[in-house]
Amino acid sequence: MAVNFRNLGEFIDELERQGELVRFRGEVSCDLEITEITDRMSKSPGGGRAILFENVKGSRFPVLTNQFGSMKRISMALNSGSLSELSDRISSIINMKPPQSFWEKLKMLPELVKFSKFLPGKHRGKAPCHEVVLKGGDADLTHIPVLKCWPQDGGPFVTLPLVFTKGLTDGRRNCGMYRMQVFDRNTTGMHWHIHKDGAHHFHEYRKAGKRMEVAVAIGADPAVTYSASAPLPRGIDEMLLAGFIRQGRVKMTKCLTVDLEVPAEAEFIIEGYVDPEETRIEGPFGDHTGYYSLADYYPVFHVTAVTHRKNAVYGATVVGRPPMEDCYMALATERIFLPMLKTIFPEIKDYWLPWEGVFHNIAVVAVDKEFPHHATRVMNGLWGSGQMSFAKMLLLIDDEELLKNPIRLMETVLERIDFNSDIVITTGVLDVLDHSADKPLYGGKMGIDATERIAGEVERAEPFMAKRMGNDELIERVMGLEENVQDVKIYFENIQRRIVCSAIKKTRVKNSKYFMEKFTKSRLLRGQGIFVLFDHDMDICDGSLLLWKAFNNVDPIRDIVKEGDRVVVDATRKGKADGHSREWPEDIVMSESVVHRVNELLEAEESEVLKGLAKNDQGK
Repeated sequence: MAVNFRNLGEFIDELERQGELVRFRGEVSCDLEITEITDRMSKSPGGGRAILFENVKGSRFPVLTNQFGSMKRISMALNSGSLSELSDRISSIINMKPPQSFWEKLKMLPELVKFSKFLPGKHRGKAPCHEVVLKGGDADLTHIPVLKCWPQDGGPFVTLPLVFTKGLTDGRRNCGMYRMQVFDRNTTGMHWHIHKDGAHHFHEYRKAGKRMEVAVAIGADPAVTYSASAPLPRGIDEMLLAGFIRQGRVKMTKCLTVDLEVPAEAEFIIEGYVDPEETRIEGPFGDHTGYYSLADYYPVFHVTAVTHRKNAVYGATVVGRPPMEDCYMALATERIFLPMLKTIFPEIKDYWLPWEGVFHNIAVVAVDKEFPHHATRVMNGLWGSGQMSFAKMLLLIDDEELLKNPIRLMETVLERIDFNSDIVITTGVLDVLDHSADKPLYGGKMGIDATERIAGEVERAEPFMAKRMGNDELIERVMGLEENVQDVKIYFENIQRRIVCSAIKKTRVKNSKYFMEKFTKSRLLRGQGIFVLFDHDMDICDGSLLLWKAFNNVDPIRDIVKEGDRVVVDATRKGKADGHSREWPEDIVMSESVVHRVNELLEAEESEVLKGLAKNDQGK
């Protein structure tokens, strides 16, 4: 049953009633330990449960993590029985027909009145977020249990902030979710990506030479928190989306030291300003890609006030190698924005963003083809449209049922595609976190048309059918190709275009180019499959790990070689020996000392759920 939550406390209570919350009662540090416990819970079957850490070392405030991290919890958070139900609600509005008569207009009045209730409202009286007020020198961020998530992080980061700004020219409100590194008691970084609306406001103020006021809410009700992460068009108020999701207006209150409004029911409010001319090194940060995003210069946020509820709960999220909590938030975005995507591309039936692609690296799109090369038109349209423009790889199919069966999807693609006519390699904008390209924000993209041919399209060429080696013989041939080939694993071994994964040990001389030529020029391997190269220390028996590395480490222009019916893909990390001048980020890995410490903490807990996390880790 859907519930409209006014604040985070009501959501926590409902999570506990539904058996979706576990309380961690032992003393735990917000320096890495909460992350390690949350990471294990996030990777439990189905996403595990939300965790409320009640005894955080050095702070009187409890910490909530993994609140959105399952299909059930994200649906509860968004006031729906399921994400499909919420998507249907949006579709009903988008597809509403304009009234044609006076009586039809009268019939629409109740709907219009209902929509007016979604608009943000004003809170009457003293707001709950102002129960405790700390201004000036008393505003100390170090009292808040901000998490240091991963060993190489530049410091503690606020990971679930709702950052409110106002446009200088139009006065419109924006609420975005941008991480904030805490530098000291009253300054943080403000990590605005260049394509975000907050950055647009920032550039307005910088151009005008004016200081920019900012307010940050932490621990709002779940619909408001989610809405801050939603990729809405510029100028659309996120609080309107939150009101639609909750089916009730979000009550806002004025800040005390800046001219902005914030959700009155939030747990914490941090007020302050950004000087457009001031920057500071921010990062590294263990990001949702599973890699550290690199340190760089970002604006500095100066705190003028901190306010909070008397018994505030600090809401945080932990990101890293998927699956984690943010995967479920991304899934909600995928479902919620499908109806909106269809208004631009009505031929799209459905789409899927695999977790291993970390949201922006691959999209699988099912289309209803109506004319020759329709799939290519959609492909190019998506690359020129909003957030989809950052997709590095697009795979187009025509049977939406395949989106529910990844194995059959892969089999269909491998059996069907023509390497010479179905693969498009181009260049375009990339997400700022993509590290594979030679230049930041711009690099190779790949599109694959795996739709059925229709009249007016040239038939696919028959694949080159070499005498097919047995799988054991093929493994032996690949292992004998070069002494630095460490291991070989074949996937989809009963399909002609099987995938052959090889773990290779690169050196300064035996670099990516060397191995690519070895695999490409070998006559013995012609027509034997698609060859994908991974680093020697990879577990090539872990299919999810391989997909994650392939989607993240490959620049389609540099790292994919096609010769006839042979394809070789280099999914290894790149360095100067490979001609890659950019710094390559490190994988996120927790330190062994923290892992051992957390095992002890979990064993000491009374909850069998938490004790099970220690056993899960030991069995990895």
